[in-house]
Amino acid sequence: MITWKEKINDFETFLRFERNFSDNTVDAYLRDIRKLSDFAETELADVGPMELSQENIQEYLFQCSKKKFSERTQARWVSSIKAFFKYLVDDEVRTDNPATLIEGPKLGLYLPDTLSFNDVEKIIHTIDVSTALGQRNRCLIEVLYGCGLRVSELIDLKISNINFKESYLKVDGKGGKTRFVPLATYTANLIQDYITEVRATYKINKKCEDILFLNSRGSGMSRVIVFIIIKELTEKAGISKKISPHTFRHSFATHLLQNGADLRYIQEMLGHSSITTTEIYTHLKTEELREVILNYHPRNVVGAES
Repeated sequence: MITWKEKINDFETFLRFERNFSDNTVDAYLRDIRKLSDFAETELADVGPMELSQENIQEYLFQCSKKKFSERTQARWVSSIKAFFKYLVDDEVRTDNPATLIEGPKLGLYLPDTLSFNDVEKIIHTIDVSTALGQRNRCLIEVLYGCGLRVSELIDLKISNINFKESYLKVDGKGGKTRFVPLATYTANLIQDYITEVRATYKINKKCEDILFLNSRGSGMSRVIVFIIIKELTEKAGISKKISPHTFRHSFATHLLQNGADLRYIQEMLGHSSITTTEIYTHLKTEELREVILNYHPRNVVGAES
């Protein structure tokens, strides 16, 4: 009998080595499918991946939807389930795909939260740079924002991938894709100061000798720690928005677009495989333009002549 555990393990191998997905993406897919397998085993009298029907999947999604998860989360569940059963069919384990007709919730346009440049400055100015930890955190935020990196790219950034002479970073991005991001002189100077004045004082773990950002024990930093640092700095700066490391990446792209950068260049710097993903920032700009028109156009001023 083919078990959930067996097929989930095979699916993981497929995602990692054939699709070359990042650890975070693989973890998300597997987490979603394990939840489905738990439901099948406990609520459906131990139905296996070979026997699960379209009705079973619909029932699972219906039960999950009652728990008030966001539409984006529900859409991700559907995407994971579809990918899993497509894999089983492609691998000739199943002849039918019970997820073919399953549809996720219709999503509206998702506009990410962004920070104004003043907000970014406010957050940075709350950092106590008189301490080694503060100097590291300031450098970390400046690189995150100034280079538009994902948090995983930030914590994996290698010193050997920083070209100070030519002023660029070599970034190992999603799906094993490499890109080159220009490095501003201001940011480069902060990195060099951090390396010589802070990082050099650490007793560095041998496995982390080339990793740029380290914790006080000389080991690599985790995603969670970066989230915590940003949460604490945001609260200290009195900014009420829900801010994550990704917010700085969105802000980087938005500020470039606002200052006249071409969308194609922004796509390259962010490492988006499709221009469609980058086009979200044109909607942010459109929203901003709409506000300007509504607030300042004479036809919208209260009391304007008809």
